Amino acid sequence: MRWEIVVGIETHAQLLTRSKIFSGAPTAFGAAPNSQASDVDIALPGTLPVVNRAAVEHAVRFGLAVNGVIKRRSVFARKNYFYPDLPKGYQISQYELPIVQGGQLRVESKAIRITRAHLEEDAGKSLHDVFRGMSGIDLNRAGTPLLEIVSEPDLRGAQEAVAYARALHRLVVWIGICDGNMQEGSFRCDANVSVRRPGEKLGTRCELKNLNSFRFMEHAIDYEARRQIELLESGGRIEQETRLYDPERDETRSMRSKEEAHDYRYFPDPDLLPLVVDEKTIEDIRRTLPELPDAKLVRYVQKGVPAHAAERLVVSRDIAEFFERAVAAGASYEGVANLVVGELAGLVNAAETTFGQCSVAPEDVGMLQRRVADGTISSKTAKELLGKLFELRQQGPVDALIERLGLRQISDAGAIEKLVDEVLARNEKQVADYRAGKDRAFNSLVGQVMKATQGKANPAQVNELLRAKLAKPPS
Repeated sequence: MRWEIVVGIETHAQLLTRSKIFSGAPTAFGAAPNSQASDVDIALPGTLPVVNRAAVEHAVRFGLAVNGVIKRRSVFARKNYFYPDLPKGYQISQYELPIVQGGQLRVESKAIRITRAHLEEDAGKSLHDVFRGMSGIDLNRAGTPLLEIVSEPDLRGAQEAVAYARALHRLVVWIGICDGNMQEGSFRCDANVSVRRPGEKLGTRCELKNLNSFRFMEHAIDYEARRQIELLESGGRIEQETRLYDPERDETRSMRSKEEAHDYRYFPDPDLLPLVVDEKTIEDIRRTLPELPDAKLVRYVQKGVPAHAAERLVVSRDIAEFFERAVAAGASYEGVANLVVGELAGLVNAAETTFGQCSVAPEDVGMLQRRVADGTISSKTAKELLGKLFELRQQGPVDALIERLGLRQISDAGAIEKLVDEVLARNEKQVADYRAGKDRAFNSLVGQVMKATQGKANPAQVNELLRAKLAKPPS
């Protein structure tokens, strides 16, 4: 490659708290405009901010999950700039002393370094399409708690940047600090994109603001990288700026010149004391962390789950917890994994639901796999039963359903052998073809035995008996 695309991602994750970061106003989405903006949020004179403890705990939780350093003392600062939906004329954020420093997130076996994660409040929202010739201001979002997560420029290209964003999205949802709803703005990314010749120093970056879908992120970074490369190759130079992505035209366009830290005139907020997090609080939060996706992936593979299936099981915590409840019913890891990521995942996706709302109980999935393992039903029958349970929105008992539908597999060796002998006796041509090296003939013989039992014969026994008898020299 003549050019290397370098990307760093800044992510704003809205924290799952009932109230805002510095006031008691609610954070629920979708309320009537300005109905959830308190005196503190709209910056009435004499109001003072009070830090939301839950927001601080969520930040610590994230820092522990990425192996970052939790700063025992961090400081809130005023970030000064004017915007119509920023009532105070500044945003309360963190700058020189953030609550989380460092850390990393593994993406496809590559460690992406995290520079910092800091707490801040969200601004309000300007509405340009509600009133003819005017803009409206909705301050419901003002003061909503955010965790801004900044990566190092370790990402190379759009696909790797999207993989990082997906992994980060999965993590914040997994540990319960963000709902991850990109349509509602709960998880928003800005991408800093630059290009350089391999081995050279970093190029001038442009920031792509408010990328609210992974697909748009990929398209925006690809377009911006091409724009920069074409500009440089034509003798131009890159201006550091903030740009917006237009998905309809599939292009980025200039929004404003990129501000530097000194433009915001940061200084410690005099209304807020330094934030001190003691060791006991950190350890209490550490004990509540769930097993993380990477650790689960390794454990599942060690238990016999194929790597590709294990990766799909840790896509979300809902899937992983469903899987583990199914395994706890006494079934094998590999057998349940095949059912969950195969048949059941297809049913869930087709119904546009989630594993957390799945109508089939995980214990029933585990029992189906147990009945495959002990020979009561075939794997094909297990998939059919799973579909029936999902369609009927029925939960167990699985054994009663097997009996009621007459699906118990025939495993009696004597009965199967008798059927095999009958099929061989009336199919001399297929027998001869198989012995002549035509493998297709064997499948035909298996099919006839299964047909004679309406599919209830144990396939493994049928295959074993047929091969054994066909291996004997003809009499």
